[in-house]
Amino acid sequence: MTVRTVLAALALAFAIYQAARGLLWTVWPQNPGLLLAAVIIYLAATVVTIFAVPRPLAGSDSPREPMPLWAALVAAGTVVIIPSMTGFAVADADGIARTATYATWYVGGGGALMVVLMVRRRTWIAWAGTVVLSIGAMIWMGPVQALSQGLVGSIVWVGVAHLLVFLIDRAERDADQLAELQAVTSAWEAAQEGRERERRVQLQRALAVGGPVLARVIAMHGLLSEAERREAGMAEARLRDELRGPRLLDDRVRAEIDAARRRGAQVSVFDEGGLEGVSDDDLSQIRAELAEALRDSQSNRIIIRTSPDDSVAVTVVGRLVVEQTDEDSVDLWREIRHPGR
Repeated sequence: MTVRTVLAALALAFAIYQAARGLLWTVWPQNPGLLLAAVIIYLAATVVTIFAVPRPLAGSDSPREPMPLWAALVAAGTVVIIPSMTGFAVADADGIARTATYATWYVGGGGALMVVLMVRRRTWIAWAGTVVLSIGAMIWMGPVQALSQGLVGSIVWVGVAHLLVFLIDRAERDADQLAELQAVTSAWEAAQEGRERERRVQLQRALAVGGPVLARVIAMHGLLSEAERREAGMAEARLRDELRGPRLLDDRVRAEIDAARRRGAQVSVFDEGGLEGVSDDDLSQIRAELAEALRDSQSNRIIIRTSPDDSVAVTVVGRLVVEQTDEDSVDLWREIRHPGR
């Protein structure tokens, strides 16, 4: 059982109570059929007002969607006619004495109907109906009698309903904003955790690459053999690659870069952006093409650089130095495109 069902049942029960007050005749009214018709119209309008469902709007599933306009107008029209119908029905031969319970039932009933309109977010129609109800009651009973027979209570009910709807709507908006802030905070925390994990991985890899070399340098007091110096230079270059271009590297790319350096090539790796948000599968494909390009290269100088272009992910430029002339020429130019672009 939902909250809406409970509220609808309570509203319907209260409407039946107000209608019953109009049928408890202590004195037979002058026109019982007219009074009975007023009660039936009121009950029908109440059922329509409570259960009318708005037509769903495309892309909108807001629980604050107002009730259908036609149903609100039916309710407003009801509070226009039931005071006069009741007034004519209970008029005695002298034309007065309309303050009996069955003659004033519409004051509470009409107020309850306007409360339903207010709760279902037809604010201005609810207040307009309340004004019309007040005018009708005062015309048939007089201002003092109308106010003493429940009109004040009906106006207060509508006002309280307006206040509650306003507070509930504001609380829902605050809750939506809080949910958005929590989502943004969670995303930021997840991003920070991802960066921390990436830094820890880079630190572990740096220790794995440079740790043994540093330990050897310390143990030998810097007196390294030529082979050890070369290994130290290779370790420094690997560490520089890990800091400058971690997104470009995997085991295959690292192996091809090491192979190029061991044959004497100078290799520079630069990650200048452009790979953010690329999926792991696409990164694997990009790295595989990069490893292939390095495997086939005979260049003396190789520059690997990410590209800000929307379609190109990585550019690989290789220069071949001619020892006799000390001039170089581009012998490798490879653009690795983003997969699917």
